[in-house]
Amino acid sequence: MAAPDIALVVAVARNGVIGRDNGLAWHISGDLKRFKALTMGTTLLMGRKTWDSIGRPLPGRRSLVLTRDRAFRAEGAETVHDLDAARALATGDRLMVVGGAEIYALALPLADRIHLTEVEAEPEGDVRFPSFDRGAFREVLREAHPAGPRDDYPYAFVDLERLR
Repeated sequence: MAAPDIALVVAVARNGVIGRDNGLAWHISGDLKRFKALTMGTTLLMGRKTWDSIGRPLPGRRSLVLTRDRAFRAEGAETVHDLDAARALATGDRLMVVGGAEIYALALPLADRIHLTEVEAEPEGDVRFPSFDRGAFREVLREAHPAGPRDDYPYAFVDLERLR
């Protein structure tokens, strides 16, 4: 059986920030809805800090937590210690990588697709998305959205597919 595709799901501000104080650096209702729609019924891969920030398994999704700590256990999730183990456990044809920065950096060289929310702001934060060669990807979707009543900033949904 072929290994599943790897897709990253991430919201990134103009300055590269993806988080602050082990949480999001903004609230964008549309991004949360898109995250749910993209990930429902899939296998999620996240690091331990991301697992801790969410605090529970997300309904309708299988959760894998990637950690170096061999003793780590998370109720409602499965623990893995490398990307190959995560790919082997993924159900379906896609493994959805949902953070944090170290896990994105690990998966980025193998990513087939990036579901990116470009946040039109430069908030302070202590976690940044790793730099990558955007020229290695083709933009296949772009939807700009003004900030709504439940959004901190305007944003755009951008889907990138790796060039083969």
